[in-house]
Amino acid sequence: MDLSASYPDRIAGILSDLGIAADYGASRGLKLQPEAGDLVTARVLPNGRELQLVPRAAVAWEAMRTAADADAVTLLLISGFRSVDYQRQILERKRARGDAWEAILRVNAAPGFSEHHTGRAVDIGTPGCPPLEEAFELTDAFRWLHREAARFGFHLSFPRDNPHGIVFEPWHWRWQPDSL
Repeated sequence: MDLSASYPDRIAGILSDLGIAADYGASRGLKLQPEAGDLVTARVLPNGRELQLVPRAAVAWEAMRTAADADAVTLLLISGFRSVDYQRQILERKRARGDAWEAILRVNAAPGFSEHHTGRAVDIGTPGCPPLEEAFELTDAFRWLHREAARFGFHLSFPRDNPHGIVFEPWHWRWQPDSL
């Protein structure tokens, strides 16, 4: 994980380049997130894209997915690690299509502040529900996660009316066991 002295400077430079206020993290109550270095493949998508997590989060994810499966609930890993550079590209694409910064930053954290950088955040889907939609809250998968995810060290990051100004994301869970 890179949180060297140059990392905060790198993030400040990216925010400046994008035209995002230097106090973005402080104003949103978001912490600078370290970028993971040691990653393993947790799922390979049909298109060949590898979804990666840090090793211990990948083990916890697989244990949680297996337990849900035993309860006849299907959890699908939709997203895992995302580099700072990739996060920047996501924001730049949205900006290029004309989206306003305020709208973009309600859905995506600015580069350097996404939990996906850590390799410990997952976006979860389930068959029959469009990915990354609030409707996920109405699924058996969400109800199962709400009851069971903490046993595996996973916690909902952005509940409804969270203080960070991020939309409710019932699909976004971070691995943060009590032992860390």
